[in-house]
Amino acid sequence: MKRTFNSVLIFFLFMVFTISHAFAEIKLPSVFCNNMVLQQQTEAAIWGKADKNASVKVNTSWNNKSYSTKASSDGSWKIKVQTPKAGGPYEITISDGKTLKLKNVLIGEVWVCSGQSNMEMPMKGYRNQPILGSSDAIALSSNPNIRLFTVKKATSLEPLTDFTGDWKLCEPENVYEFSATAYYFGLMLNKALNVPIGLINTSWGGTRIEPWISELGCKNFDWVKLPEKKPVENLSPQTPTVLFNAMINPIVGYGIRGGIWYQGESNRNEPQYYQKLMPGLIENWRSVWGIGEFPFYFVQIAPFDYGPGGLNSAYLREAQLKASTAIRNIGMACIMDLGEKDCIHPANKELGSKRLALLALAQTYGIKGIANLSPVLKEMKAAEGVVKLTFENAPNGLTSYGKELTCFEVAGANKRFFPAKAFITGAGITVFSPSVAEPVAVRYAFKDFIVGDLFSTDGLPVSSFRTDEWEPEKQ
Repeated sequence: MKRTFNSVLIFFLFMVFTISHAFAEIKLPSVFCNNMVLQQQTEAAIWGKADKNASVKVNTSWNNKSYSTKASSDGSWKIKVQTPKAGGPYEITISDGKTLKLKNVLIGEVWVCSGQSNMEMPMKGYRNQPILGSSDAIALSSNPNIRLFTVKKATSLEPLTDFTGDWKLCEPENVYEFSATAYYFGLMLNKALNVPIGLINTSWGGTRIEPWISELGCKNFDWVKLPEKKPVENLSPQTPTVLFNAMINPIVGYGIRGGIWYQGESNRNEPQYYQKLMPGLIENWRSVWGIGEFPFYFVQIAPFDYGPGGLNSAYLREAQLKASTAIRNIGMACIMDLGEKDCIHPANKELGSKRLALLALAQTYGIKGIANLSPVLKEMKAAEGVVKLTFENAPNGLTSYGKELTCFEVAGANKRFFPAKAFITGAGITVFSPSVAEPVAVRYAFKDFIVGDLFSTDGLPVSSFRTDEWEPEKQ
């Protein structure tokens, strides 16, 4: 009797194991969950884990179409599904015998939002550092067609396949904690395009750019020292590759329209490197994503009083300006008018974010009539003690909104700069200084902290610039 009972028990346990083994629960990376947004009109990849060699089926409610594949020997699988024009909500059913259902899924436009503290800065602000107008914006933020995803901070010496986070609804309590730059950018896109918007915020305050580039990408820059791959306690987020590995790699391949970026302060003393690293990061991400030259827009760092001992941050802004035309399908939002002398986190995040959105609306979505590019210097001519400057991206001219232009300096061959008088003319700007009889160089707003006062008539500020190529000097 006892032997019979044991045999039955063993058989029962065997059957339980066999059934559970045969119908192992599908496991998905955290980016695939309820409330998610998939990129519209594309082949959107969905992937995860199942039992080894299991048959996996995916059904999408927008077209009632089924897709199937077979998991590999380690259980990995990936399926690409056809997405329609923007809409929803929909459901996605995934099964390997046991069913998993993703609900309230939207189809729309997805953007990855990355960088350091000015991207991370939430709508509630930092301690003693507010976001201008955030209380009203948060109170009015309920929107069923915007979804928010914040990646939890993590580092890794090896590429990871998942991170911590989930898609949240656009409601006041969630917007309160979400990136202000990303939210205002997404809100303007939603209003202008009238489609669902998905925002993935993956950022970490104070970090350099090198940690956000993959190992393969970093190998393009011989001055970047790659870390040794050995166990390290408290791995610094400043270590090259470690943020890409932990906070970008898990979503590589997820369907996106493009990326936005707000970073640079931590690299301000190496502008000659940053000028190459910024387009290098973009090309690196494009390479691993494998969806072509997707659009990428970034914010130029704002003027700020960094104090003595470092390099004038205008050189970094110059590097960003040059980087903005280094490769195709990128652009820079200038915020020369928004900096704060004693706070590195400008409170007016809405205006800077809208300038990012203008770039996307005009260049990515092709909406005509939207001014999106700040004026840039075209040509300098000096004669008889006077310098005349002309500008591109200013078809309707320039303005100081009635204020005196105070940010220009001129220098002679001795490289000594003096404050200059500047006037807006029909052709551009005329600059001179009584202290410089024969000017050879002009600089505009070329200081750590300064409030820019020159704009296009569309309200887009002119970046700090210089006409010389003299070696940078520490302050």
